[in-house]
Amino acid sequence: MSSILHGFQQAVHEKVFPGAVALVRSRGHVVFHEAVGTRGAPPDDQPVCRESIYDLASLTKPLATSTAVLCLVQDACLHLDQPVSRWVEELRDSPFAGVVLRQLLSHCAGLPAWRPYYEQLAPSGLPPCNEEERGQRVRALLQAIACEPVEYQPGSQSLYSDVGFMLLGVIVERCAGMPLAAYCQRKIYEPLGISSLAFIGGDDAETEDPAEIVPTEWDRWRNRLLRGEVHDENAYALGGSAGHAGLFGTAHAVGQLSAAWLQAVQGRDGLLSAALAKRFTHRQSETSSWGLGWDTPSAPSSSGTKFSSRAFGHVGFTGTSLWIDPSCELEVVILSNRVHPTRANTAIQAFRPKIHDAIYQEWVGGDGAANDGRNPIETETDQSG
Repeated sequence: MSSILHGFQQAVHEKVFPGAVALVRSRGHVVFHEAVGTRGAPPDDQPVCRESIYDLASLTKPLATSTAVLCLVQDACLHLDQPVSRWVEELRDSPFAGVVLRQLLSHCAGLPAWRPYYEQLAPSGLPPCNEEERGQRVRALLQAIACEPVEYQPGSQSLYSDVGFMLLGVIVERCAGMPLAAYCQRKIYEPLGISSLAFIGGDDAETEDPAEIVPTEWDRWRNRLLRGEVHDENAYALGGSAGHAGLFGTAHAVGQLSAAWLQAVQGRDGLLSAALAKRFTHRQSETSSWGLGWDTPSAPSSSGTKFSSRAFGHVGFTGTSLWIDPSCELEVVILSNRVHPTRANTAIQAFRPKIHDAIYQEWVGGDGAANDGRNPIETETDQSG
């Protein structure tokens, strides 16, 4: 048994998560792809398999929304320095009218981190029943955001924001002329041959086998165990498809899109422009670890202490993560449901850096690179699903 597999099994034993699936690719070859533990507590205690589908939570941001923005920019439909009000007229008279897309992507737009908009959008606890009702909820969301106070002068600092990516999701839909789920499916996932990466919920979402979807949390607001529906309440209130959360997938599917990003960052054009991919994964300022939709290593970081300064990645609140290091061609996908049965379990925060260091040591070796700065992604106030 490898030390890495033992590490994941020990995490199950210590109740870091009920189960998990991990995929490691080194220099283009899958060197580790294992499932450990169970889907959840009884009666959901069936073993996890490598094809198990997880709620990817905030991995939606880079794997759907940011990738979609990159595609629209390379097609000259969007520009990174366009103001928000160009696409969201509801914000025209708000303090955020002049915020540009680049600031939304790098979490420096002056927006709050999170708000419980779902309480206003779906007081009945039900999703929209059709596209017309979803449209009404989106407009109500935009009006609520327009009334938000400015948290800080845009561009002066960084605050990880679900709200900013909710706006980006709307911008993608209005620019593309179709729902975010449909655009990602047609423009990104299908061309790459990715079949198990999709939004669940809404007319344009893919339908997955519920038996393959791992449950997340017992949700007090919905008064049920969530299985096959998005964990994030704001995304649920918008029909399951939103710019900040709602994507579901397997470790293999995440790895397929990871490979496309790595290829582009290494300078090889494909579906993604190499020049734009490098820009999106590059730290945008000296005071923040954020690129455009991607984070970079910092201290402390969920990526551990060994990934190079060229690395980029993201985590998801439900217990998911993706880290990619172009310097050594290392990709690490970890999918878990650490929020099952409750989000109060935060043991994954200590586990992530240790397992990434162990993985780096196993397949790259050496001491790795020292990191500096800070990691704003995973905080106690991050409510992303």
